[in-house]
Amino acid sequence: MTLDELGIARVRAENPSPLTLTGTNTWVVGRDPAWVVDPGPALPAHVDAVAAEVAARGGAGGIVTTHSHADHVEAAPALSERLGVPVTRGGGPFEVYEVPGHADDHVVYIAGRAAFTGDAVLGQGSVFVSGRLNEYLAGLRRLRELDLAVLCPGHGDEVWDAVAKLDEYLAHRADRERMLTAALDAGIRGEEALLDAAWADAPAAVRPFAAVSLRAHLEKLREDGYAID
Repeated sequence: MTLDELGIARVRAENPSPLTLTGTNTWVVGRDPAWVVDPGPALPAHVDAVAAEVAARGGAGGIVTTHSHADHVEAAPALSERLGVPVTRGGGPFEVYEVPGHADDHVVYIAGRAAFTGDAVLGQGSVFVSGRLNEYLAGLRRLRELDLAVLCPGHGDEVWDAVAKLDEYLAHRADRERMLTAALDAGIRGEEALLDAAWADAPAAVRPFAAVSLRAHLEKLREDGYAID
């Protein structure tokens, strides 16, 4: 099975970075009309490429966004005006699954056997979670129960073994929690010391974002009844 067989095209923006990996993915889904998932950054060449893909598929039905981070939505006004369709949080061929965590407003779109995961699941590596970690994990488990052929992430390549990737993400969070609770049980306190204990593998460039995830894990532990003095 290929993306083309599923009626999906990827247009990758030229905005690579430690957080965006090889760039932000904009997905164009279906034909007559086509729908756009995550317009991406406001780079003229990227807007042109997305508009061209939509035109090749018979025109636009609408634009949806997985969450409100700039690298996913910055191009939305320009693309909406150019295509003559609104930006919405659902509609068209999509079922909408709330998966907060990376952002409070994060959703995942399901069209057939494809999931457009934004920054809830990436093509490689993990994501930082800003809060609502219990809800995020519940969202991943819910996605895992679906009969998905492919995950189409906001960054990185598509993932053809959806169950394995979702299991990887769930195991990663469980491993972080084990390391964090071991550090807390050993009497370690303070954000920098806890990062050294449980996120020692985080490169310096992403350590501030690891700190965001650390706070989300501490919030979850408190919700779960773990006493942190």
